[in-house]
Amino acid sequence: MDIASVVKAIATFSWLAAIGVIVLAVVRASRARPMKNAGVLVVGMIVVAILLTLVGAGLVFLQPEERGIVISPYDPQGYRTESLGPGLHWIIPGETVTLYPISRQTYTMSAAASEGNVAGDDSIRARTKDGQEVFIDASVIYAIDPTNIIQLHITWQGRYQDELVRPLARGIIRDMASQYGVEEIVSTERVELEDKITVELTTKLGENSLTLVDFVLRDIHFSEEYAAAVEQKQIAEQLALQAQFIVQQKKQEAEQARQVAQGVADAVVIQAKGDAEARVIQATAEAEAMTLIAQVLKDNPNLLTYQYILKLSPNVKVIILPNGSQFILPQELISQ
Repeated sequence: MDIASVVKAIATFSWLAAIGVIVLAVVRASRARPMKNAGVLVVGMIVVAILLTLVGAGLVFLQPEERGIVISPYDPQGYRTESLGPGLHWIIPGETVTLYPISRQTYTMSAAASEGNVAGDDSIRARTKDGQEVFIDASVIYAIDPTNIIQLHITWQGRYQDELVRPLARGIIRDMASQYGVEEIVSTERVELEDKITVELTTKLGENSLTLVDFVLRDIHFSEEYAAAVEQKQIAEQLALQAQFIVQQKKQEAEQARQVAQGVADAVVIQAKGDAEARVIQATAEAEAMTLIAQVLKDNPNLLTYQYILKLSPNVKVIILPNGSQFILPQELISQ
């Protein structure tokens, strides 16, 4: 409890005590038992109560988060040109003080009934540049500019929140939303939209003795019809992606099969080339062998007969030939 409240409480107690003394004096007097010096005591207590009441009426204590505007009938303008800061102040009896909070205040507009400053659905209804209807939830965090608090009082008094912050924010949000398409608002351009609203609100509130602390774009939602259309579009896109994936998978499988077939074909070709080369080598070798044999036989004609004899079975002792058949061996060999 501040000292001004203490003084006012003491003044109230003094008045009650003076009334109590008066009642007691009247009761004792009615019973023929008057109080000694009752009049002096009553007068003294009334004087003290009056003094305390005057002092209490002139004392004003402001909390650290408060500023006061002194409305004065003694000033030609009707108010003091300097606002009161935190602490204890003395005002002339007859003057009054209007208090304003300079701490941060939040004004929320939301579709959820329990979140906004106004009960029920208080989201901002706006139209995008492509004609779609969107509903925006937002919060404006602001504070009174202490240096311009007197001007705020002159212009708006205590109506600044309902008659300035609310309509100003809703109007700016609608204007900015109309500059974007619906898909831009919910995806690529949402941050830019929020930044533009912040800049415009800062300027407009500053012109009216308020300071924007922050603007929060809480949520963006759509009509049921558009939400259903978006859902159908997303389903179609997912199906298209799935079909594209299947096609890609089939292409990969076909490519793998082609590569396997190509590998088999290459292996067959390599095998065929190997076989062909082997045959060429074999034929070449056979030809060269035949050439050598022919050359040897040419130089040694009896070699063939000799090889023939070697091929006969070693167990053959007698050879029977038909009548008139010539000897197998040449006569020269037999005679030898």
